[in-house]
Amino acid sequence: MGRLVFFLGGAGAGKTTLAKALAKRSHAALFDMDTLLRPAAEAIMTLSGLDPNDRDSPLYKTRCRDLGYRLTMDAALENIALGTDAYVIGPFTRETEEPEWLGGELARIGADLSTVDVKVIFVSLQEDSHYRERIVQRGSALDAWKLDNWAVFSRSLAARSSKWPLPDSSVLYFDNTGELTTDKLSMVEDWIGHEAHNYRS
Repeated sequence: MGRLVFFLGGAGAGKTTLAKALAKRSHAALFDMDTLLRPAAEAIMTLSGLDPNDRDSPLYKTRCRDLGYRLTMDAALENIALGTDAYVIGPFTRETEEPEWLGGELARIGADLSTVDVKVIFVSLQEDSHYRERIVQRGSALDAWKLDNWAVFSRSLAARSSKWPLPDSSVLYFDNTGELTTDKLSMVEDWIGHEAHNYRS
C-alpha cells in the first residue's frame, strides 16, 4: 500500500506550499481539503443563505466541516489502497485529539498501522506575526474573518501534538519560518522516505 503523510498546521503556516513542493518532487498524490471541499462548501453555504466565503463560523463548521474531511480522506485512502503515496493537507484539529481516529480511517481500506507507513508533519512559524503577514499576503477572501478577529483566531496557532498511536520517529515538527529552500525540502523528503517502525498494538 502507499504511504500516508499528513501536513498539519494553522492557516498561513505554509503547509500547502510545503506539501505541493514535496509532492512535485516525489510524484505523490496531493489531497488538499480546501480544494476538495470548496465547490461543495460554496454551494451549501449559498443555498443556506450564508456567505459562501465563510470558513470559520459555527454554521459553516456544522454544515461543511465533517464533509470536507470525509471527501479528503476517501480520496486519499482510495489512492493508498492502489499503492500510491498520499499527501493530505488540513488542520485535523479534532481528529488528532482522538487516538482511535487514524486506525478507524485505515480500517476503511482493510489496512492498519502495520501495513501503511503513516507520517505526520506539523508545520509552524515562530511568531503569530509571521502567520498574519502570510495570510495578508495571500489575499484570500476566505481569510477575512481570521484577520478581523485576530485575537480569537490566533489562539488556534498554538503548538500542537497528536494522540495518534505513532512512534516519535513518524512525527516531524517543521519550522517553516523563512525561505523554503532546496536543502529544507531535501531534509523533509529524506525523512518521509525513511521507513519508521510502525506501531503495533
